Amino acid sequence: MMRKVYYNHDGGVDDLVGLFLLLQMPDIDLVGVGVVNADCYVEPATSASQKIIQVFGKGKDIPIAMSNARPRNPFPSSWREHAFTIDAMPMLNQDMTDQNKLLDQSADQHLSQILRESDQAIDLVFVGPLTDLATVLTHNPKLSQKINGLYWMGGTFLANGNVQEPHHDGTAEWNAFWDPEAVKVVWDADIDIHMVGLESTNKVPLTNAIRQTWAQDHHIPGIDFLGQAYALVPPMSFIHTNSTYFLWDVLTVAYFADPSLASSQVLTSDVMVYGVSQGRTIISDQGRPIQLVYDVDHDRFFDYITNLARQAPYQGGQNEK
Repeated sequence: MMRKVYYNHDGGVDDLVGLFLLLQMPDIDLVGVGVVNADCYVEPATSASQKIIQVFGKGKDIPIAMSNARPRNPFPSSWREHAFTIDAMPMLNQDMTDQNKLLDQSADQHLSQILRESDQAIDLVFVGPLTDLATVLTHNPKLSQKINGLYWMGGTFLANGNVQEPHHDGTAEWNAFWDPEAVKVVWDADIDIHMVGLESTNKVPLTNAIRQTWAQDHHIPGIDFLGQAYALVPPMSFIHTNSTYFLWDVLTVAYFADPSLASSQVLTSDVMVYGVSQGRTIISDQGRPIQLVYDVDHDRFFDYITNLARQAPYQGGQNEK
């Protein structure tokens, strides 16, 4: 039986590449996509998602819904602009016919419907804030029984996160910081949580060597898409800060498909909702167990995503390569 998965993302470069890779995975039935106005502007991110499905989705009709979630702590506007450029990529715009239609429902309403109507448990891959899932669980807690597992890119138990904002101590990760209350709602729910934290994502930076590997095979459409998409983020080879680009969301997608790519351990944890540490995930005897992904086989991971991209069929119109 194919695994059913729902993908909720917030429109960054890595999020959109994650969608592209999910479409190439065998034995995966992508039943829906939600787009959150977090690390993106939601309209171009949604449009880019529609085009990626049209061009690389093997003819699948996958419903897409925009989220109406709002943040406590919004992402910096300068981080949110990449979706405009991906949406305008020539290879995604040769044929504008037959795009997947945008649903009238909000993303949380669509996810609720998917869970209610499914005849099997569904895996959730969330690579942005958890707001839509928290909304679903708040309005209908029994739907947790239809969730096979949550794979979330977010949180960290490291001393330093990647938030550098006024009146915050820097201990949180951005997807948790965007809506700490949502993380707490999900943590209190009866679902299995696989947390792909900064512990593991910090080990898959986007290096010039990897960019060059993709450049050598740019004549292959799927590899070209990887190279062109990641060309939007700077190769900060000598600056290891929260501006260095790591493959946060793509690691989460890859781990969902093949857990052997990474190492994980069970921790008992909770989340801080308020104050200067809001959004921080902490180890706590009073918390709940989660599966923390803390390490990754670097070379196998990059080989895995590159091979998926290499096999991607391209349906970009009459100028196919």
